[in-house]
Amino acid sequence: MSDLGMGTELLRRQLADLAKNPIDLVSVGLADDSNLYDWEILVMGPDGTLYEGGFFKARLVFPSDFPNMPPTMTFVSEMWHPNVYADGKVCISILHPPGTDEMNSQELAIERWRPILGVEQILVSVISMLSDPNDESPANLDAAVQWRNDIKGYKKKVRQIVRKSQEEC
Repeated sequence: MSDLGMGTELLRRQLADLAKNPIDLVSVGLADDSNLYDWEILVMGPDGTLYEGGFFKARLVFPSDFPNMPPTMTFVSEMWHPNVYADGKVCISILHPPGTDEMNSQELAIERWRPILGVEQILVSVISMLSDPNDESPANLDAAVQWRNDIKGYKKKVRQIVRKSQEEC
């Protein structure tokens, strides 16, 4: 079976598994029924976090060489978080390509993408990221600085984003 065929079958199976056994706080579906490599995700803010009550839309786009390389996840809804770039792209270890990164000594190879991982692990990691931001290796420096130095302002901004997400849903 070709890599593309293997990836397609794996994604079909994972989508079916998530439909049968959904993950708390996450809804998944295809952005286009004819393309298994582009998923729409709805992440609900976890209880007890600043994001509680929010409804955050995202896209999970898989490369043609999936599962050897990780997908990219990008929030379509506005997001203010140290581990989310200004353009919405999520920056967590599990979404980084396999191997080591000489520029990021804090991240172990075992924390990065491996072909044995799947969509469920990615989504659980994103929920965890919302619950516990990593400000030591930020994607959004402004959000990380505000998180560290002005938590009151950070909370206010996140509350505004949560309200906006509720209005958009």
